[in-house]
Amino acid sequence: MFDLVADVARYHEFLPWVVAVRVKSDSESEMIADLLVGFKAIREKFTSRVQKQRPERINVHYIDGPLRDLDNSWTFRPSSGGGCELDFSVDFTFRNPVFEALAGQYFDRAFRRMVEAFEQRAAQLYGTAAPAP
Repeated sequence: MFDLVADVARYHEFLPWVVAVRVKSDSESEMIADLLVGFKAIREKFTSRVQKQRPERINVHYIDGPLRDLDNSWTFRPSSGGGCELDFSVDFTFRNPVFEALAGQYFDRAFRRMVEAFEQRAAQLYGTAAPAP
């Protein structure tokens, strides 16, 4: 699962709204990447620093784009049976408070759709397993 999340270059293949990805630099511990995100006629570029601490953590820090800030973290813990438990958190603030209020209404649905896309990608790459409640 760490490899799936760390493979930012392939996000456009399975994540909704990710139109294109450009990896500017990549090493074992850090990546700088641009994501072009689009919905209908809206297109925005986000630049982020991805800090990788294999195999237990990935932290993403916002560098540039339409938001004031955007940070997320992924924590991976081995579980019995060879799988892993995954914790994901995201924190963001829009530059425009009116847009933040509007977008906030749709955040839960968008978040669930993105989580579902990662679950489907994992099943495609690694096989299916019973999802945790």
